[in-house]
Amino acid sequence: MALHGFGEKLHSGLATTVTTHLQEVSASIEAARDDQFLEELNRRWSEHDKALTVIRDLLALMDTTNVSESHKTPVLRLGLDLWRDNVIHSKEIEARLPHALLRIIQRERMGEKDFEKPFLDDSAIFYAGESRVLIECCDCREYLKMVERRLGEEKERASHYLADRTEPKILGIVEEEMIAKHMRRLVHMDSGGVSTIRDLMTSHLRETGQQLSLACVPDMNVLCKNPMNNDIAEDDVFCVNDNFTSNLFQVKIDTAAAEEESEQQEIRQKVEEARKYQIDAAIIRVMKAQRVLNLNSLVTEVAKQLQPRVLPDPAVIKKRIESLIEREYLEDNRNQYQYIA
Repeated sequence: MALHGFGEKLHSGLATTVTTHLQEVSASIEAARDDQFLEELNRRWSEHDKALTVIRDLLALMDTTNVSESHKTPVLRLGLDLWRDNVIHSKEIEARLPHALLRIIQRERMGEKDFEKPFLDDSAIFYAGESRVLIECCDCREYLKMVERRLGEEKERASHYLADRTEPKILGIVEEEMIAKHMRRLVHMDSGGVSTIRDLMTSHLRETGQQLSLACVPDMNVLCKNPMNNDIAEDDVFCVNDNFTSNLFQVKIDTAAAEEESEQQEIRQKVEEARKYQIDAAIIRVMKAQRVLNLNSLVTEVAKQLQPRVLPDPAVIKKRIESLIEREYLEDNRNQYQYIA
């Protein structure tokens, strides 16, 4: 059909057929019970992802001729867009999905370990699918920027919602699915894969050089730089100053990285301090309403109150409860807490 001028009709028919199918899929997911909701969603996504790959291969000719000439959406991207519009943005699924994920994250933070594996498995499927789409429509520089963005997003997400042990695992999955599995393709891209990677490495070295320059300051020349100035050029030369001497047993040289880390540490401390007040306020609200609660019930209720904004560690909530007891807002009567203020 694509060879005989029916490519546009084929593309339109594909979109209509997939849309109809995904509406049925959406209804099936919506009908799932809460304890099966995410499992059904994941199962249906896996089926859709596999089907997209088969359809893409079958309609490769349409993708390379009609799609490029008429500026239509490529098959893989079309399939992802339709999944998003008909399934993820379904009114009921869109409402249930965040709560389902938050429940799992909360259980994991309370000590249950059943969240990490499905989270990592689903992430691998997602990034495998996304990388296949991006590698087809982006040049090397755009692709690597997207990878960098995704790594930043996952690191940020891990710091807010996931256990510390999960962060290196999810970052490893992003790197494996988006970089390692496509390295040969990236290096040999027509748009200059090798040169792009070289440019990015050069940029990194320049940034590192800016930090090294801080060691090349008057009276503290641990390093020598030629020429000796604050600018970093490609032909600048750094070397250790063999003539450097100091009366101190230890010499501390501040770097840009150290200063930045200090600022970040200060910000984290301010956030943690502000969060204490949020937790205290939530505890007081719960206890005013309930008057008497045991420890587990109190921790659970406080976590629910804070969920829209933050998911604190239960251990932190317990510490704040102890602080309120010391300040005589609460009374501990054999693990039964009573509001007394």
